[in-house]
Amino acid sequence: MGPVTLITGGSTGIGAATARALLKEGHRVAVTGRDADKLAAFAATAGAGERLLTITGDTSDEHDVAAAVRRVVDTWGRLDNVIANAGFSLPGNLESHAPEDMRAMVLTNVLGPALLVRETLPQLRESKGRIVLMGSVAGVRHTPGNLYSVTKWAVHALAENTRLLVGQDGVGVTVVAPGVVDTPFWDERGGSPETALTAEQIATTIVFALNQPAGVDINHITMRPTGQLG
Repeated sequence: MGPVTLITGGSTGIGAATARALLKEGHRVAVTGRDADKLAAFAATAGAGERLLTITGDTSDEHDVAAAVRRVVDTWGRLDNVIANAGFSLPGNLESHAPEDMRAMVLTNVLGPALLVRETLPQLRESKGRIVLMGSVAGVRHTPGNLYSVTKWAVHALAENTRLLVGQDGVGVTVVAPGVVDTPFWDERGGSPETALTAEQIATTIVFALNQPAGVDINHITMRPTGQLG
């Protein structure tokens, strides 16, 4: 049987593309999401049968995260990789954001990955597995009033301090920081820019990080579409 990989926010965009790529490589894949209908639609097109598990839940809720991990381990008996992909951005900047929306973004983008790491470390230490955290170019450069950037700076910090925590245990940690990607992220922003990476290109990079041989740990990958200057 193939490796077992858990992806948060896996029903659309980068998460769904990564799930499809890993299923093609023989992984057993569990994807989580808040929207049961979107998860069902993804499962209907994935054609993976019993190698795909869909789990409805909120990545910023510790009980949902614990339940998702427990279901994966109960179903397949192990966990080899986790990909903290769930996250979102708000249009505008911190001057225009409603405080409740700011809170939701911080909880999803920062607390969510931290909860996933915390909950899965026992299994990953046992399997000598790997963690991939979805960062962003916004996590390595500032733009005016960009609270999303703040959350992604935090994800990059989480990746490095997690590496320091578990590197000696044989657990790999990678942060993938894309630039502009053509995903539903842009639906509320008037459509995707002309210069953009595809979700499938990001998925290929994630698979590359997961497929490194034992003893090799790629820690940070920043990728932009050619022509993106910022």
